[in-house]
Amino acid sequence: MSGSAVPTPEVNISESRGIRYLHFDSPWIQGAMKIESPDELHLDYIQRMMVWMLFRDEVAVTSGHAVQLGLGAAAITRFCHKRLKMRTTAVELNHYVIDACRLWFRLPRDSARLQVLEMDAAAYVADPSRRASADVLSVDLYDEDAASPVLDSEAFYADCRALLAEGGLMTVNLFGRDASFDLSFARIAAAFGADQVHALKPTPEGNTVVLAMKHVTVPDRDTLARRAENIETRWKLPACKWLRMMSLLPAETPASLPRAC
Repeated sequence: MSGSAVPTPEVNISESRGIRYLHFDSPWIQGAMKIESPDELHLDYIQRMMVWMLFRDEVAVTSGHAVQLGLGAAAITRFCHKRLKMRTTAVELNHYVIDACRLWFRLPRDSARLQVLEMDAAAYVADPSRRASADVLSVDLYDEDAASPVLDSEAFYADCRALLAEGGLMTVNLFGRDASFDLSFARIAAAFGADQVHALKPTPEGNTVVLAMKHVTVPDRDTLARRAENIETRWKLPACKWLRMMSLLPAETPASLPRAC
């Protein structure tokens, strides 16, 4: 999940109860995969990183270009490439992580729809030739200490916004003992506009996923609920839970919502 010009730590692999984990030289988990179901999203916060699916219609949700900054155990990359069938690009500075994902985490080789780049995430988003080239952007950038995001400035988030096409969506994982959620959220809001940024509630482990949008109007209650039901049915992701975490739906009686929600 590294993203800046720092020494590249080596990778460790562990397994427990059918789950394979990726670590650096520390106890922090950098990613995980169900060995028997490698294309499922196992970790709670990784599932929440897919909240952008609620803000694209049922046709568009499987189209366009998905970019991941920070490869981790390649869970989002595999899901976007293999389950959603999107054109997918992953940017990872640490070559050990890329090698481990190819050897141990079912990351396919590059193809017409998949590209894995060994490079600095900051350089990728700052490249003017890539402006407006991504429809969906996932940002999960941590080193072996997992103390705070490696890239977390207003300028970086402004470059992320420039990378997105109109109607594009970004999710960011905020985590770490030295991290300040309020400061990070304020930087994202400064880059995207306060009305274009929403946060989910933290996971029990302390991961908070932030959604930032580029000129996106929040759909009405019925549309969001219908999309959530579709996501739960097709991809088995807890999209109705995401809605409740974001407070995007007004208070309603349970019977008034689609059954999935």
